[in-house]
Amino acid sequence: MSSCNDNYEESDIAPIDWQHRLVTSFPNDSLRTGTTYLSVYSQIYSLTQHRKHDLTATISLRNTSISDTLYVDKATYYDTHGKLIRSYVTSSIFISPLETVEIVIDEIDKAGGTGANFIFEWTTKKNSTDPLFEGVMISTSGQQGLSFTTQGRRIK
Repeated sequence: MSSCNDNYEESDIAPIDWQHRLVTSFPNDSLRTGTTYLSVYSQIYSLTQHRKHDLTATISLRNTSISDTLYVDKATYYDTHGKLIRSYVTSSIFISPLETVEIVIDEIDKAGGTGANFIFEWTTKKNSTDPLFEGVMISTSGQQGLSFTTQGRRIK
C-alpha cells in the first residue's frame, strides 16, 4: 500500500524582480492616470466562520491595448483590515500591448485573510483603453476543488 504525498515548494514570499520592466522615462505624449481596486481572497469560510480554506491567488495585470504601453506605478497588497502587507511595484514598470504580468499569492500565505485587496496605480496614453486587473483564486484537496474570479474596479 502506498500513499500520495504532495511535495510543495514553500514560498519565501520574496519580492518579484521587476528590474527588466523598470521605466526609465515616460513618453512625451499626454498621459492619463487611474487607480483600480481588486478584491483578493487568501482564505474563504466553509461551513462556519470557524473553518477556512486557504487559497492560491493569481493576480493578472492585463494591458488591454493593442498598440499602447501600460505603466503600472504601484501595486500594493492589503489585508482584511486594510493594513499594508507588501508593495509589489514601487517604481513604474511597463506592460507591453496585450501582455499580461502576474503576481501569485501562495496558498501558504494567509496574511491577506478573507478580505484582502490590491490597489493599482497606473498610467497610459490619453486615448488608450483601461487595463484589466483580475484575481483567480483556487484550492484543491483530494478530488475536490474550488475556484472563482474577481475583477478590478476603477476607483479614480
